[in-house]
Amino acid sequence: MRRTIVVLGCVLLASPVLAQSVGEKTGVNSILGIAPTTEDFVKEVAISDMFEIESSKLAEQKGDAQDKSFAQQMVTDHTKTSDELKQLVNSGKVKAQVPSSLDSSHQSKLDKLKGASGSDFSSNYNSYQVSAHKDAVSLFERYSKEGDNADLKDWAGKTLPALQHHLELAQELGKAPSVGQSSK
Repeated sequence: MRRTIVVLGCVLLASPVLAQSVGEKTGVNSILGIAPTTEDFVKEVAISDMFEIESSKLAEQKGDAQDKSFAQQMVTDHTKTSDELKQLVNSGKVKAQVPSSLDSSHQSKLDKLKGASGSDFSSNYNSYQVSAHKDAVSLFERYSKEGDNADLKDWAGKTLPALQHHLELAQELGKAPSVGQSSK
């Protein structure tokens, strides 16, 4: 019994330390409200931006009118944040590697969108946008509060309101009445 208590105590004391070293992909940092490392933050932001841009380019082609309008804004805004992030890294203010391709999870979602059409496409695109922006808001909130790089922390704080707005817009996708329907 005493041994179990000692082991449990050690695990509880070590959990915050271990959670910080666990990549963002596990979701542990998000659940515990722990800021990601600079390297994890840069990686997640870059992959998120790439996914937003590529999925939204598909939506500009395959989506309904509401998807297309939203997608145009996503391509513009996420291209801007992607460029800003790369500039911070290239200037030497942020020590991290910017990935140049999607991870397998995001690539799988993009492949699913490529194979979908009509309402299936819109449904998947809308769902992915809500999920991606919830994740992004969490990531940026945590880093802007407790990130370990001052320049990146400042940028995250300045970028956060736009992402929160994107989340609101994403949550409205598919809810608007079709053309010709009353909006009473």
